[in-house]
Amino acid sequence: MDLDALRTTTLGFVEAHKDWAPLIAGVLAFCESIAFLSLLVPATVILIGIGAMIGATGIPFWPVVAAAALGAALGDWLSYEFGRHYGDGAKGMWPMRRYPEMVEKGEVFLKRWGAAAVAVGRFFGPARAVVPLIAGMFGVARLPFQVANVLSAVVWAFILLAPGAGLLTWFQD
Repeated sequence: MDLDALRTTTLGFVEAHKDWAPLIAGVLAFCESIAFLSLLVPATVILIGIGAMIGATGIPFWPVVAAAALGAALGDWLSYEFGRHYGDGAKGMWPMRRYPEMVEKGEVFLKRWGAAAVAVGRFFGPARAVVPLIAGMFGVARLPFQVANVLSAVVWAFILLAPGAGLLTWFQD
C-alpha cells in the first residue's frame, strides 16, 4: 500500500467511524514521534486531514487534541528511554547510522539548548522524532525532558489540528 492510499483509507475510516478519531489521532501522533517509525508513517498529513474532518463533520475537537498530545508525548518518551538505554550505541543503528550529519546537528542543538531543544524540535519535521532519542543518549534529566515533552506535545497537537477544525474561521468572525 502506498502512502497516498494509506492516507485516503485512514481518513475514510475516520469519516465513517467518528468515535474512533481520538484513538486514531493518538496512535498516529505516537508513530510520528518514535524515532524509527516516524520515517514510515505519514502521520502529519493524516492528522491535518483529521483536523479538517473535525471542522467538517462535528467530531469533538478537544478529545482529539488530547489524544494526539498524549500519543506524541508517549512516542517521544519511548524514544528518549531508547536513547538512555543504548547511549552512544544508538548511533550505529538504522536509521541513525545513515544520517550521521543529522545526529551531529541534533547533538549540537541539544548541548546548546538542553531540554528546551525537545520543545523546539517537535515543530521541525525530521528533528521531531530524533531530538528525544538524542536527549536520552546524552542524559538530559528526565524531569526537564518530560516537562518540555508534554507541554510541547499539547501545543503541537493544537497547532496541527486547530486550523482544519475551523479555528481560523472562528478568529476571523
